[in-house]
Amino acid sequence: MAEERSDPKERILAKDQHTKEIDLVNRDPRHINEDVVKVDFEDVIAEPLGTYSFDGVWKSSYTSFTVSKYWCYRLLSAALGVPLAVIWGFLFALISFCHIWAVVPCIKSYLIEIQCVSRIYSLCIHTFCDPLFEALARVCSRINVALRKEP
Repeated sequence: MAEERSDPKERILAKDQHTKEIDLVNRDPRHINEDVVKVDFEDVIAEPLGTYSFDGVWKSSYTSFTVSKYWCYRLLSAALGVPLAVIWGFLFALISFCHIWAVVPCIKSYLIEIQCVSRIYSLCIHTFCDPLFEALARVCSRINVALRKEP
């Protein structure tokens, strides 16, 4: 019903939001995992000067680490990526639903209700406190402070 009344451009934009093409090359365009998961062989295993293993062991270790990290990630993402995406989608939908249908209306209702109290409080402050503060200001305005350095 609501889509029939809306502008055709709005319907196209709403459709494009869910069917837009994703970038398969740059999969982290906002760099949210830039400093978290960049772990290379040199970040984990390093041999200081004078304590070197055989070159073949070093090369095999590098290859084993790199290949196992690559394939373990791919297998885990293949097995768990879609179910976790569904769970995360559900969680963020739940958070959005609560925010839209509960949090914001409660805050708006509170602000509307507190506005009356705010006006009464402001009226009381201006009625009772302003004259007192003005009188104190006039009394204190007559005070002069002079500093003298005595030898």
